[in-house]
Amino acid sequence: MRYYNLKDPRAKVGFRDAVMRGISSDTGLFMPETIPVMEPQFFERLPELSLAEIAVEVGTRYVGNDIPPEEMERICAGAFDFPVIMREIDGRKQVLELFHGPTAAFKDFGARFLAGCFSYFASHDGMRTVVLVATSGDTGGAIASSFLGVEGVDVIILYPSGKVSVLQENQMTTLGQNITAIEVEGTFDDCQAMVKGTLTTMDTGNRIRLTSANSINIARLIPQSFYYYYAVGRAGGGKVISVPSGNFGNITAAAMAWQSGLDIDHLVAATNINKVVPEYLSSGVFTPASSLQTIASAMDVGNPGNFPRLTRLYDDDFRRITSAISGYWFNDGQIREHIRAEFERTGYILDPHGAVASLGLDGYLEEHPEKSGIFVETAHPGKFAGTVEPLIETDVEIPESLRGFPEGQKESVIMKSGSDQLADFLSHRYSTG
Repeated sequence: MRYYNLKDPRAKVGFRDAVMRGISSDTGLFMPETIPVMEPQFFERLPELSLAEIAVEVGTRYVGNDIPPEEMERICAGAFDFPVIMREIDGRKQVLELFHGPTAAFKDFGARFLAGCFSYFASHDGMRTVVLVATSGDTGGAIASSFLGVEGVDVIILYPSGKVSVLQENQMTTLGQNITAIEVEGTFDDCQAMVKGTLTTMDTGNRIRLTSANSINIARLIPQSFYYYYAVGRAGGGKVISVPSGNFGNITAAAMAWQSGLDIDHLVAATNINKVVPEYLSSGVFTPASSLQTIASAMDVGNPGNFPRLTRLYDDDFRRITSAISGYWFNDGQIREHIRAEFERTGYILDPHGAVASLGLDGYLEEHPEKSGIFVETAHPGKFAGTVEPLIETDVEIPESLRGFPEGQKESVIMKSGSDQLADFLSHRYSTG
């Protein structure tokens, strides 16, 4: 398998190089030359396969010879050792719960697989790897948990000051060891721009290797496809899948699984008021905007980094894109009301991001009464208890994996936005002088 640069398709690298670079020197994202098509027998076996077994079979097609089979099995067994749960909401709706990992968010899947890849690659070349991460919420905690204590790897997490929940912040700022949190005076888009700018312009003098653990890194994106095979295998094919979408990696992974032969009927891109993609799907014009703060904070993205990957999967053909994907967006009032109403109707507790996906699926099913679907619940509602509990008028149980974080001692570096600020910080930290 070879990976090409979206900005220069002639520039091709193998899986290892795509992962360790994270992004090309011209800020182009890496994409697989082809989406591997899985055999019919694989899909027939899906209902019996564990997530780790699915990950090995699908992931090996993307990794090629860069990771030996026995190492691939080890990485997947370690990365996906927690449950994925499907629940029926009513006769037409099911929910795919992706929050049963160590940080109670779907980012655990990609982060743990990526950490396994980095650990394997770093152990074979001896150079210290510095992983840069921009987060609007859950990515930071998942990366911090997954990379904590990994030999030869430092993690630098950038997050927008005052724009993540207290629990999310504590997941990034209380671990110490090889994890450093940088609190940026700006938005997630500023954080993402700082990471991209530093990766593509900073001269490290061969002292360190810089890379990214955001979903701009292809090894974060690929494993997000694995749980769609798991879900469809257990729910039956022909489903509409509604994905809460911020940086658009999760729905891109779903589209990759679909193009590999998985029986998906349609995709719904559900967003909050950061609605640049739903507007594109209506108008054909993509207009990045400044991100706006909402109660679904992990989706507060005004210029989704993975959107070019999503459109490239459909050869940038607007008709193909809109025949496969519909877009819906919702404001905070609608999200709050849906959390309250769905709890009263079904007893199911949604977090704000899952509520957006549930609303998006409802919107599509209302227009297509013959369809049924799955919406993706990406974070445990306990991570947003301050928002959810007043709406449902009952306590939300906090997962055991999260209970220690509120008492941790916060440690962060305050930084103004700008790639030069981050580059100066890194230069001083890793200076040989």
